[in-house]
Amino acid sequence: MSRTALRICPLCEATCGLVLTVEGTRVTGARGDRDDVFSKGFICPKGAAFGAVDGDPDRLRTPLVRENGTLREATWEEAFDAVAAGLRPVVERYGPDAVGVVLGNPNVHTMAGALYPPVLLGALRTRSLFTASTVDQMPKHVSSGLLFGDAGAIPVPDLDHTDHLLLIGANPLESNGSLCTAPDFPGRLKALKARGGRLTVVDPRRTRTAKLADRHLAIRPGADALLLAAMAHTLFTEDLVDLRHLAPHVEGLDELRDALADFTPEAVAPACDLDTGVIRTLARELAAAPTAAVYARIGSCTVPHGTLASWLVDVLNILTGNLDRPGGALFPQAATGKPPRPAGPGRGFALGRWHSRVSGHPEAKGELPLAALAEEIDTATDEGTPVRALIAVAANPVLSAPDGDRLDKALDSLDFMVSVDPYLNETSRHAHVVLPPPPPSQSPHHDFAFNALAVRNQVRYTRPAVPLEPGRMAETEILARLVLAATGMHGADPAAVDAMVVDQTLGKAVQDAHGPVHGRDPHELATLLTGDNGPERRLDMMLRLGPYGDGFGARPDGLTLEKLLAHPHGIDLGPLRPRLPQPLKTRSGRVELLPGPLADDLPRLRAALRERPAGLVLVGRRHLRSNNSWMHNVPALTGGSNRCTVHIHPEDAARLGVRDGADVRVKGAGGEVVAPAEVTDGVRPGVVSLPHGWGHDRPGTRLGHASTDPGVNVNQLLDGSLLDPLSGNAVLNGVPVELVALP
Repeated sequence: MSRTALRICPLCEATCGLVLTVEGTRVTGARGDRDDVFSKGFICPKGAAFGAVDGDPDRLRTPLVRENGTLREATWEEAFDAVAAGLRPVVERYGPDAVGVVLGNPNVHTMAGALYPPVLLGALRTRSLFTASTVDQMPKHVSSGLLFGDAGAIPVPDLDHTDHLLLIGANPLESNGSLCTAPDFPGRLKALKARGGRLTVVDPRRTRTAKLADRHLAIRPGADALLLAAMAHTLFTEDLVDLRHLAPHVEGLDELRDALADFTPEAVAPACDLDTGVIRTLARELAAAPTAAVYARIGSCTVPHGTLASWLVDVLNILTGNLDRPGGALFPQAATGKPPRPAGPGRGFALGRWHSRVSGHPEAKGELPLAALAEEIDTATDEGTPVRALIAVAANPVLSAPDGDRLDKALDSLDFMVSVDPYLNETSRHAHVVLPPPPPSQSPHHDFAFNALAVRNQVRYTRPAVPLEPGRMAETEILARLVLAATGMHGADPAAVDAMVVDQTLGKAVQDAHGPVHGRDPHELATLLTGDNGPERRLDMMLRLGPYGDGFGARPDGLTLEKLLAHPHGIDLGPLRPRLPQPLKTRSGRVELLPGPLADDLPRLRAALRERPAGLVLVGRRHLRSNNSWMHNVPALTGGSNRCTVHIHPEDAARLGVRDGADVRVKGAGGEVVAPAEVTDGVRPGVVSLPHGWGHDRPGTRLGHASTDPGVNVNQLLDGSLLDPLSGNAVLNGVPVELVALP
């Protein structure tokens, strides 16, 4: 007999509410939850395929332990005994930095991934942290940290109320949005146009989003920062700067004007391959719109000037008075976020507090570049110890980082590796221990990260839709036990990890003179927490202490876990609201328009005015039915247009003798790949495109479907040497490549 259960979809950043059909313990269907306060019934192909993703027969069901060079099935006790025996000797002999930690993108899509890695890092005290952020959005964190003093203070466009939206390097009709959590992003863009608003898309590809736009500008890849600088220059020279309500909160306006003096539209236009008049028109329209927002994403982050581009996005929103304004770009306020503090100066944001051992890359937000992981393992230096052991949680850097072949070899040289992953994939196949989490239907869900980026304030929580299968271990317990095994407490009760976090958090909260529980007894507060387990108690604690919380009884109408459970479709907390100056944590307590590190990087951008690619350049692309390398093992989400092909413009194809469907060889600094060509005017001349996340052809994996149509690893074309220097973000777009037609 079938039943239904609610579940928030964890398969992309849109976080749509689902209604699952469950037969016994198997999910047999999924549809949009029309009563969900945020998504209101919207669903995409990934959500519709939830049951197929959840029930993939290649998902690991028991731990694997390497014995005599071969991975065998093991008990959980054997697995964690092996983890403790493998990690602790490395820490004790070489120090904590000899243990690297790699966190993949799926971590932000699970409760366990949000709650436990920070505890692991704090207890292990390693500086060898590498995450998917440095092949994605780290430039935005760095620019926000420098502008606002908080790397997590990322303004998002007020999609439902803006009159004018400028999208740069973003394709939300395929990605469903990123750093802008918005179920039914396509519908919101169509609603913008229906109410008379204007949509402009800047992208070297004519994407589905570009086709929807009122204007599409096929910019030269990597030139986004130049375009944005020229738009800001135009606002200054044409006296269009109007800070409005922001004036008391901003400093450095005159210095910014002087710093951008060389970026005239005339100087910038040839490098962008755009018309001078078009650049001025973009700036004028932005200034003239009743409300407007500039939004840029991965296409503008994964380029040589990613941090400058991210910074200039917010600069334009500030110069037009659209930051922190309804219809502009506002700071969301998540229910589990920190309670508001009185406005005033903060500690600010610092870069380069330490550097990578081999190439001296500065840390950013506590992380080293993922592109540097291989050299940190395989290269000896006079100072420091190479990474000798690795903890990989939901990470597949062999495919997601540059030069996977080198990393593949480096992983084989490790003394020990543990991987928390549901699959034996291109990375986890190297592990000495693989710890598989259960499928998403058997896990609870709350979006800690994405609610802090949502276009509407709301809060939702779903308990597991299906009971934990016998022999499985909850992902929260897996990561809690991993914390204990890695830090010399193997064998302790995993509930002690949650209890420790609760004690530490409440102990700090009662000392905060501005907080809701100042002066109270933390032990008494702990007894008030509800929930069936440690993770739920921690969620209850965060809700109670958060900006909408009950303050442990101080605000009787406030949020608690019990109240949230009584609203299974979520609680709407209202539209985004102006919040300045409260989010500012700079040392001045104001928006610092021209921070020193950004000013120091501008000469590099000036040099780019003279740069022109001599041949073809590469850009990536995303498909609606993919999310990085996650879902290529699900038949329902592959095939059709979701193929690993090389997009090439007809003019370039004719010049190079490339036929549609024929194989071509693409060569870059890191290697070469062979893939079929797809001749299309969807890319501008001089640009070729390959999707990210493919290359499922390495031996030793258990990805039955993905291996039948493996595609090629686009990141193998990169050697890892090209990075945005401020953020350490890998340059994945706008890189030169050679293309040859094969017989």
